Amino acid sequence: MELYFSPLACSLATRMWLYETGADARFNRVDLKAKQVDGQDFLAINPKGQVPTIRTEDGQVLTENAAILQYVAERFPGAAVDPHRLREWLSFVGAELHRGVFGVLLSPEAPADAKAYAKHLAKARFGYLSDHLKDRDFLLDQFSVADAYLATVLNWTRVAGPDLADYPVLAAYHQRVLARPAVLKAVIEEQALYAQAA
Repeated sequence: MELYFSPLACSLATRMWLYETGADARFNRVDLKAKQVDGQDFLAINPKGQVPTIRTEDGQVLTENAAILQYVAERFPGAAVDPHRLREWLSFVGAELHRGVFGVLLSPEAPADAKAYAKHLAKARFGYLSDHLKDRDFLLDQFSVADAYLATVLNWTRVAGPDLADYPVLAAYHQRVLARPAVLKAVIEEQALYAQAA
């Protein structure tokens, strides 16, 4: 399998899961601005020009984060979780947080009033997550790709807010997930790659 990624983007969640399960994969860094990978046109691989993208063992190209995370969870399973609840959490993280909040907060083109509204939305969504996680270690009964995705998104609070200190349950959850050896390895590697490009 090949994972096309950009450091600290949502593709990090797939790397976390591949490390968590010990899956064998090749990692191809994508320059999202130039739409290049190893000097080649990334759009020839994924016409959407987005990460993550994977090329499966049989040569198929799969795009869209939720689809990829479900694929790797099925292909390289960890502990069993309810697949319907897994899709529910992947949808929540993808739509409500990734796009709904951080898609705006991280956009250099978003106007100030849009960013203010995104921060307003984050309060309710982080509150909902805090309520769900207050008596549990993970989103589901065990660590899953949904946790890898949520941890990736929560990383973005460091540059875009809101401050996780205002959400102690989420801050504790984030630290708990980041303390997993496979997750920590993925984050450290991508932080180093991100710093090289800065």
